[in-house]
Amino acid sequence: MPLTNYQFNYSLINNPNKPLILFLHGFMGKMDEFDEAITLLGDEFSYLTIDLPGHGKTQVLGTDECYTMPYTAQALINLLDELQITNCFLVGYSMGGRLALYLTLHFPERFSKVVLESACPGLVTEAERLARIQHDYHIGRKLIRSLETSDFATFLSNWYSQPIFGDIIHHPKYELMLESRLQNHPLELDKSLRFMGTGYQPSLWEKIKESKNPLLLLVGEYDDKFIDINQQMADICRNAQLKIIENSGHNVHFENTSEFVQHLRMFLA
Repeated sequence: MPLTNYQFNYSLINNPNKPLILFLHGFMGKMDEFDEAITLLGDEFSYLTIDLPGHGKTQVLGTDECYTMPYTAQALINLLDELQITNCFLVGYSMGGRLALYLTLHFPERFSKVVLESACPGLVTEAERLARIQHDYHIGRKLIRSLETSDFATFLSNWYSQPIFGDIIHHPKYELMLESRLQNHPLELDKSLRFMGTGYQPSLWEKIKESKNPLLLLVGEYDDKFIDINQQMADICRNAQLKIIENSGHNVHFENTSEFVQHLRMFLA
């Protein structure tokens, strides 16, 4: 996919002679997703953060195909080429974790070590994928209605009340996170959900068995669904190691930033 179909909004912090980490945010996030983790890591690394298609200030200038995982992955590789980044570390959260897994399985020479936070390789059966597509379609309708009623904030509040996010609504910086999420546009989020959603993405379960890149799988102790998924991933991929992070649900890097950063340091050393 030509890079001209995208106008990526990104930030590149270059600390001379320090290895670079490419961070990929989750659904409804944007390039500031990992700011607190980056602050704790300091000048130990260089950093590239990006607003993914449908999020933040990135603009998609091509067709709806540009929101899909294969097209987005190729566009990111093209961006790395433009920035003359031939190899880097890769960290992805949730949707960004699914994209990170796709990238490392299809472009393994570009990423030396990969951290997947609360990620999955997709769904196995066609029936599961169709059911998820239908599920995401209804969420997309709620996003559109939130735009029509000027009530995106209520949509976000309901979203983060899901059990998968544990006790995140009581986090001291929860309101700040919501302020960042509110800067996204519901119409663009709907496109991201429909074309980059778990139901639409290709299943990577078979391909992950062949992964030669070291993988660190991070999940929160309250996120039972993803603990199970990531245990299955670790069982079939000999280059993957699983770490369960205390006092966190799905959004590990937000709820327990210090432990998240500690595991990054050890793994990327």
